[in-house]
Amino acid sequence: MKNKNGEHPFGDAGQLILFFIFIAVWVADSFFLHRSTFLARRVPLAVRLVLLALAMFTTWFLFKSAAALIHHGQRQDHVLATGAFRHVRHPLYLGVLLVYLGMTIATASLYSLAVCAVILLFYNYIAGYEEKLMDGWFGEAYKSYKKRTGRWLPKFHGNK
Repeated sequence: MKNKNGEHPFGDAGQLILFFIFIAVWVADSFFLHRSTFLARRVPLAVRLVLLALAMFTTWFLFKSAAALIHHGQRQDHVLATGAFRHVRHPLYLGVLLVYLGMTIATASLYSLAVCAVILLFYNYIAGYEEKLMDGWFGEAYKSYKKRTGRWLPKFHGNK
């Protein structure tokens, strides 16, 4: 099954299913069962909330910067390499991952962290799928872009 808009055919459904699994595990463990939240006693709530706020602020920046460049439902005719795309190849996915991680840190739920790992693997898979499509559509321009930017973390280049 091919998807002409550049997204994995099961990407949206997978994201939705994983969202509901994460929320169920996070709420159950963080607020009711407390099976894996023992680290919350060792890390002050203020520290955890600051980390959550940092994750949310970074997500806001990534979404705001990327959304200004993306025309939803339209395939671009060039490689996007400005705004958040100047730093990472998948800023919207990264923002979502940061929200999951921030929520996990806020309640120190290790079960939620395990679900986060699965979610990261899923996002990494669909990002790889999309990158193969971009390689085909944009050729050398996209390959050059990939050398300059990281998939999830910015690449820092020294003075050249």
